Amino acid sequence: MEVELQRMQAQFNSQADIEEPQSAGLKLGFGILALGVVGVTTFTILDKLVSNRQSRGAAPVMELQSSAVPARASVSMETLDDLKTLSMQLNPAVGYWDPLKLAEWKFFDTQAFFRGGEIGFLRHAEIKHGRVAMAGFVGYLVQANGGHWPWNCTGGENGISFGDISAVGSPPEQWDALPTSAKLQIILFVGFLEFNGENVKTLEASGMVHHMKGGRPGQYPSLKAGAFAAVGFGESGPVAPHPIPLDFVDPFGLQKKMSPEAKERALLVEINNGRLAMLGIFGFLAEAKIPGSVGLLSGVVKPYAGEIMAPFNASDAGLPFVKSMLSISPIQ
Repeated sequence: MEVELQRMQAQFNSQADIEEPQSAGLKLGFGILALGVVGVTTFTILDKLVSNRQSRGAAPVMELQSSAVPARASVSMETLDDLKTLSMQLNPAVGYWDPLKLAEWKFFDTQAFFRGGEIGFLRHAEIKHGRVAMAGFVGYLVQANGGHWPWNCTGGENGISFGDISAVGSPPEQWDALPTSAKLQIILFVGFLEFNGENVKTLEASGMVHHMKGGRPGQYPSLKAGAFAAVGFGESGPVAPHPIPLDFVDPFGLQKKMSPEAKERALLVEINNGRLAMLGIFGFLAEAKIPGSVGLLSGVVKPYAGEIMAPFNASDAGLPFVKSMLSISPIQ
């Protein structure tokens, strides 16, 4: 009898172990669904308010920058009044809200090249961070639900597959599990994109002006225009010494077919979605690091014991300065 009870207890425990990850997966799924419903509802309300305001004759905002090479640069330094107008178009319910008075700061007075470009800097930074947050938010959802590429991350007979990376746990844990070489490739590629987005010569090859000198906030230069084939035979170009088949932004030229009105609306949508995504991805990270800190995500997002803001961990200690970095705790 005692043996039979032990067998039944073991069977019950085994079944519970199977159901626990399934329950966690269902919780995560319902949590994501709830966030999606809230996001869609919020966007629908804001979009309706924006459409109504535009139909009453609100001033148009600047067009989205197409990846196609423009004939000439458009220079227009944005002012505080432009920000207030844009704020009402983005969210009439909130309007212009800048409690820290960032738009009035002169934090580039000591740098002649950037002097007077504070508003362009802030606008460009918000759009860029919004784009990264949108990609990060969607990526977090995909990775948290087990989505991954079907091939290997590293080569060789004993190569690491993306499935192996996905199996280690939450998205932050998956980053920690990446090989050091993979992390370096990602960081260097982001650096390449950042350099070309700020490089005056790359911007000039696309007929653009820096966003702090009157260029359009959120613009990104055409990599094709700055490559070998675009600048003439015998010249390498500021981007690459060889032709580039597709651009990083708008690789298939879809923005060329958009009307000016559609571009204006798309820019508003992008900024609003970017703001929502920034809140969303930091909600995930906050809940992962401090369980219970985000009520709606409590029990949905898996806890993470590592350091979210550290790009490297103990497995990358062979890199210069990483070992010293790991010895410093930002919390203690």
